[in-house]
Parts: sequence; structure tokens; C-alpha cells
Amino acid sequence: MTQFDTPDPVAIDLVRFETAHLPGALALSQAVGWPHRAEDWALTLSVSQGVAAVVDGRIMGTALCSLHGPVATLNMIIVDAALRGRGIGLRLMEAIIDLAGDRELRLVATEEGKPLYRKLGFVDVGRILQLQGMSKAAPPERAVEAGPADPELLARMDFEASGMARAALLDRIAREGRTLRTEGGFALLRAFGRGHVLGPVVARDPGAARALMAAGASHLAGSFLRMDLPEAERLAPFAETLGLRAAGGGTAMVRAACPRAPSPYQTYALISQALG
Repeated sequence: MTQFDTPDPVAIDLVRFETAHLPGALALSQAVGWPHRAEDWALTLSVSQGVAAVVDGRIMGTALCSLHGPVATLNMIIVDAALRGRGIGLRLMEAIIDLAGDRELRLVATEEGKPLYRKLGFVDVGRILQLQGMSKAAPPERAVEAGPADPELLARMDFEASGMARAALLDRIAREGRTLRTEGGFALLRAFGRGHVLGPVVARDPGAARALMAAGASHLAGSFLRMDLPEAERLAPFAETLGLRAAGGGTAMVRAACPRAPSPYQTYALISQALG
């Protein structure tokens, strides 16, 4: 997306995003080079509301608002290349902002999208680094266990780290993927895109986070792995020792930020750029 403020002469309907729109949405994301599978769209939609821009029965734009208690993440904001510059992006954003109500709003912006988001009141709060590649085994510096974990404990640690209430989402990811646990933290590993993604990684300190990252990479040694890391936590160099390399990223942006109580837990890797 580049410019969205040109009047649109095309008849465009904004409709509620439904499961039936997933094939058209998948085609849009593939056209812009995003790695999402149908299953990845469905996971995001399971905790989201959204809108689709429809022209002559075709899906030409999408935007989702994922609801996590007091916070909403805005994501999957795509406009077909043929219709960019006609105000569709602005209409999609206004619609999902309305869906979010009075929640704090978060998103990860591309360079092309930032001018629009700034016009809508979003401010930059950091960088998200996307690292990916064929993972290498590495011995964790702390003991890490794999297997079921208390879902309430995971949800509590995640809420303290992120301010987002995501118990149902975490439980679904844990059931479909793998849970890694260490003293003072946890991580979830699941199929995504070209291979797997490790996230969230939630921990009380960088040592626990590194142990979870090493365990995830070791479990998938020789396979494609992705992590989305907040640059401020400074673990990208460690991820590179696990075989991952920088492959883009985005700018974390927030609107109507809510005050949060101090917490010993931090998010060292996101569930995804869409879901925070």
C-alpha cells in the first residue's frame, strides 16, 4: 500500500469478513509475497473480526482486527495492486478501528503503510525483526522441557508480558503445535508459512529466552524456522547462531496506548506480526 487518499471511482463494497472469503484473501496475500497458508489465515480469523473490499464479487482488499481483551492488533491489511491509491486502505482501516472500540491498537507496519497509519494517530514504538532460515541444533543453556503445560499459567505469563488476554489462542496453538517450558518462561512452536514459527517466546530474562530459542531450533534442526523478534530485546544475533538470517520486518506502532503495570516477563518473540 502506498497512497490511499485519492477518490475511488470504482464501486467497492465493504462487507464483514467471513470464512467464505478466505480463498480470495489467501490469493491476495500470495500476490504480495506473504507466506501465509490457508491455515494461517484461519488461525488469525479465529480471534478476529474484519472487513473485505469486494468489487464485482472479487475480494480486492482485506483487514482484520484481532481482539485480545484490552488490546486489539490490526493486521492482514492488503489492497489489490490494481486498486491502490483509491482510498480503499483508508476505508478498511477506519472500519477495523471501529471494530476495535476503545481498545489499545497495535500493528506492525510496512514502510509503505506507515504514512497512512500515522495519519490515523499511530506512533512508532520499535522495530520487529523477521529472521528465518534452516535451523541449527544448539544446546540450551538451561533445561527445557517439551510437552503439555498448565494453560492458565501460560496465559498469565503471556498477559503479564504483553498486556493481551489470549488464553484461547494460546491453547489452540499449544494443541496444534508444541510447547517448550523452562524455569521462568515458555515458547510455542507451530507450523506456519514455509515451515514453522517459534512464538511467542515469553520469559523473565534473556537467558531463559535464549534457552527456549535454542530448544526450538534444535527440535527443527535442518528445517525452515521463522522468528519475529522485537529489536529492543537484542536477541537477533543469537538467532543468527541458530541458522536464521534477517529477512525483513516492520515497525511496531500503537494508538491509544493504555498504561501497564510493571512485569518481570517480556515477549522475546511474537506469535506473529499479525497477532503480536
